[in-house]
Amino acid sequence: MADPDPRTSLPNLHALLAQRGALPPAEAVALALDLLDALLAAHAAGRPHGPPTTANVLVDATGRAHLANSADFTDTAFASAALPQDDVGAVGHVLEAMLAGPHGTGADMDADLQAIVDQARAPDAQRTPSLQALRRALSQWADSTLHAPLTALPGTPGTAANGSLDALMARMRYKSDFPAMSDSVVRIQGMASSETESIASFTNEILKDVALTNKLLRLVNSAHFAARGGSINTVSRAVSLVGFNGVRNMALSLVLLEHMRDKAHAHLIKDEFLRALMAGSIAVELCVEAHENEEAFIAAMFQNLGRMLAEFYFADEARAVRHLVASSYKPQSEARASASVLGVDFETLGLGVAKAWGLPEAIQHSMRRPRGEPPLRPPVQAAERLRWIALVANDMADILLRAPPRELELRLAQEAGLYAKTLGIRPQQVRQATAAARKKLIDMAGAMELNVLEGSAAAQLLQHPDEDIAAHPAPITEKADPPDALAPLALQATPAPVPDKGQPVAVVVPSVADMLSAGIQDISQAMVEDFKLSDVLRMILETMFRAMAFQRVVFCLRDPKAEALTGRFGLGAGVEGVGSIDTVVKAFHITLKASSLDLFSTVCLKGVDTMISDATEPRIAQRLPTWYRSHVHAPTFLLLPLVIKGKPFGLVYADKAEKGVLPLDEQELALLRTLRNQAIIAFRQSV
Repeated sequence: MADPDPRTSLPNLHALLAQRGALPPAEAVALALDLLDALLAAHAAGRPHGPPTTANVLVDATGRAHLANSADFTDTAFASAALPQDDVGAVGHVLEAMLAGPHGTGADMDADLQAIVDQARAPDAQRTPSLQALRRALSQWADSTLHAPLTALPGTPGTAANGSLDALMARMRYKSDFPAMSDSVVRIQGMASSETESIASFTNEILKDVALTNKLLRLVNSAHFAARGGSINTVSRAVSLVGFNGVRNMALSLVLLEHMRDKAHAHLIKDEFLRALMAGSIAVELCVEAHENEEAFIAAMFQNLGRMLAEFYFADEARAVRHLVASSYKPQSEARASASVLGVDFETLGLGVAKAWGLPEAIQHSMRRPRGEPPLRPPVQAAERLRWIALVANDMADILLRAPPRELELRLAQEAGLYAKTLGIRPQQVRQATAAARKKLIDMAGAMELNVLEGSAAAQLLQHPDEDIAAHPAPITEKADPPDALAPLALQATPAPVPDKGQPVAVVVPSVADMLSAGIQDISQAMVEDFKLSDVLRMILETMFRAMAFQRVVFCLRDPKAEALTGRFGLGAGVEGVGSIDTVVKAFHITLKASSLDLFSTVCLKGVDTMISDATEPRIAQRLPTWYRSHVHAPTFLLLPLVIKGKPFGLVYADKAEKGVLPLDEQELALLRTLRNQAIIAFRQSV
């Protein structure tokens, strides 16, 4: 018994149109050409068939159209050798349905294509005379589209590309994810790469998003820090060890991933995202000059930004592009196919978005794939060298993602041999770089919590041929008695509640102590190395900020000229770095003169750890300094003075936006004081 035709389980064109609506003209014509080829073959072989309709034209996973067998037609009376001219009319109706959609809402088609459709659907005397004639007409139309000049890059005055790009950008802005993603990318990428203020601002930006912070730390540990034999528990520590640019690039990757989610085609988006991440990782491994690593990562990851954005925001058009690239009739290059479907090619779309995001000119330049034959030696100019590195990295990533398993090794070897001289390394080194990057990607995917479908392209990308890939789990002092005046405000542990009989014991969330302990470990490790005092202080503030979910934390340091403690830097709401104007940090001015003591001055001079749970209470409010009431005025705050030899030299301030929400058990209180004491030790070691 013959095997059943596998095509009978394929969806029909009617279902496809119901799901997607009108098809882009280039895709509709490609499907019509497939249908015509099937009809011509059936007539030549004398096989019976019914009139083609959207119900009996099947579409496979690659976007190819097939004519169902005669046994699959519901009306067997029509399962006979239909007249060719009848088939012409039927194909004309099918093509019109593809272009108009089920509800006739398709975009206006160009005049030439409209004329072809009208003639195919005309009465017998005026109808296109044969299937061959209809195929020639559609082929000529497709050829004219294929050989039309590529659209110009954005910014070129007077080109049709500007209108197409503007329309696509408008469609993306309409989606709620795009403005949010753009805002995050612009803020993170817009920060300079080495200034202290930028590092503080970057840390503050990342900490605004708890989920992003946690994933970033897992990513840093899995991909970059494992070789150091330790762990990183604070963003500040990550910046000091991995480098500002490296952490920033990881954050950009996560921002793109977090925003580019869609349940309808999530697996395709993951394919594209992992392919881009793979390309970035390969580019880093291919760099001969270590200082170019981070630029190469961004160049490679963003070189196909347009393709990734199209997959997320224009799913139907992206599917049409894939169909045209894989078409049996004159398959098109991706650039040509994307230009014919979207009006601009993927590269132009990516560059348009990069320009809107304000990415530096150097990144925009590296996003343009180099043209022509690969040079026989590495380009002298760094910018050109990065473009070729990014191109090779993306090509290798494409092979890993798409190549059939039996062809994988051969195609990787061919690609390595083609570009080895351009990169200035041996072909074997290109292969080794790709393998090393693939191993790192597996760890990174685990840290990002990326679960892929079994058998998908992304699963192939994460499958190392030389090892068994198992699941990688995500790495997810005594104080003196206070003076009487401050006794009621002294910081104390919250007593554990005594439950009534039969009532469950209140559960203390362990994450607070765990996060405080992890931060203390980070700081201790940093202090045995050649540390910068500013790095350690940022780690202390970040640990408190994250563990206790404070609204903001501020570090104050003594100004000898003014006999006062003044704000230097902080994290949280209204705190944007040491150089900002009119921030909460700048408001802090705690006088240390005995003649004008307020609550802050008294706490610092006495060295008393203090918690205020209700700053609106009259006896507290009247002791608050004017600068605090005017510029800060939080209802709940914590004061941890820094004292050496009986003299205050600093203060850690932290607050909450609600009253009375700072419960502390004995362990958490001890850990907070340990953090404060680490700041004192750091100062002593730094002088």
